[in-house]
Amino acid sequence: MVDHPAWRELKNAVEEIRPWQSKDGSIDFDAEGAPARALVEATADRVIAAVERLSPLLPHDSAYHTALVADLRKWADAAFDVPDFLDSLLAFQPAADRVDGLQHLAVFPMYTQNGNPDRNLEAVVLRMVWPEWLAELERTRYDNPLFCGITFEDFTSGYDTNSAVFFPETIAVREAPERFSWGGIFCDREAARFRRVIDAAVRTLGVELPGDISAMVADQDRCQQAFVLWDMIHDRTHSHGDLPFDPFMIKQRQPFWMYGLEELRCDLTAFREAVRLEADGFAQGRDVQYAVLFDRMFRFPVTGARVRNYDGLGGQLLFAYLHQHDVVRWTDNTLRIDWERAPRITNQLCAEIEDLYRAGIDRPKLVHWFAAYELVSTYLAPHPGSRWAKGPDALDLTQPPRKLVDDVLPDEFPLSMFYEALSKKLKNVIASTKGITANDTGRAAA
Repeated sequence: MVDHPAWRELKNAVEEIRPWQSKDGSIDFDAEGAPARALVEATADRVIAAVERLSPLLPHDSAYHTALVADLRKWADAAFDVPDFLDSLLAFQPAADRVDGLQHLAVFPMYTQNGNPDRNLEAVVLRMVWPEWLAELERTRYDNPLFCGITFEDFTSGYDTNSAVFFPETIAVREAPERFSWGGIFCDREAARFRRVIDAAVRTLGVELPGDISAMVADQDRCQQAFVLWDMIHDRTHSHGDLPFDPFMIKQRQPFWMYGLEELRCDLTAFREAVRLEADGFAQGRDVQYAVLFDRMFRFPVTGARVRNYDGLGGQLLFAYLHQHDVVRWTDNTLRIDWERAPRITNQLCAEIEDLYRAGIDRPKLVHWFAAYELVSTYLAPHPGSRWAKGPDALDLTQPPRKLVDDVLPDEFPLSMFYEALSKKLKNVIASTKGITANDTGRAAA
């Protein structure tokens, strides 16, 4: 697919259109330096022609490609105003035909989470990851009919970033569909990023890995299998369990530690299920356990900005919990891990978070937020200037809960001295993972 001349033409044409677009995806022909409309129309025609040449190679996507061409023409007829690709989004149904190795060509105006925040036109060729063992687990234990494990074949520059997801809610449409019918996560990027950062972290911290885990970190395919299983269980967990009546959804305005606990809960649920899968003879179960532990402890806390970094917070919490329960020890500038006790203590943290959730249904929202804050601050030191750390008497409780979020500091739980030092050691390695795929998995020096 990506060796076809039409793909190169499509990719080049999309890259020409992207710089002309505004944040909302429209093209302002009155702006200084704006291109002539005729030039943009000719470039859009090149995109259409390339899609039409490539579509016969992917007969399973023919309905989508027909709708895509119609949406591209409609956008051009509207003078490239704010794009609306709802019709082609509804026609794109990758989860309806999850076949291992099946390719898809997708073109949408979209933003890429953890990547480009603007709705630019993007083109991506991806391949489905759906081995039989995973399909069987989805059928029998972890029903998740919308989940798509995917890998990159090639992409335009919106994905030359840290984004590892392909979600329909990022696409420019006139109205959100009643429900979305798919969601994709690029396990090849996750695995390649994991391997590079964890290799550097392990060498920096002097961690002695068991032989089978060392072999996993060196094996891209094994890591991809671990991540696609982890992702499938994590994704379904957002709607499973003893959730409060008001579930933790990203569109709600809440303190960022609430999102951190939700993401960590989903990861620890995947960890717990991985322990069970290992006991049932699934080799991938053991790999998932160590993927969760290492990614959460060694990459999440030192990746990204310190402003409301809820994934970083979850990683800090896991490390602190294991450290305070004597599973990890930083002694003589070497990190030692009690591999035998790690699964039990990790599951113990999962149980504490689940207890918080179970009690949440009986609490007002603000009381629940404080209970969650207490759980986190039991193991992580809050910022010394925090008003939330001083308790309810330090806040204006006449304000609605959503307004009290303004009193949360951008970095409510700063990095520990350990992570401050590790962050400096790994910053160049982490920066090198931008845009990484399975083809870029060489070792990077710490």
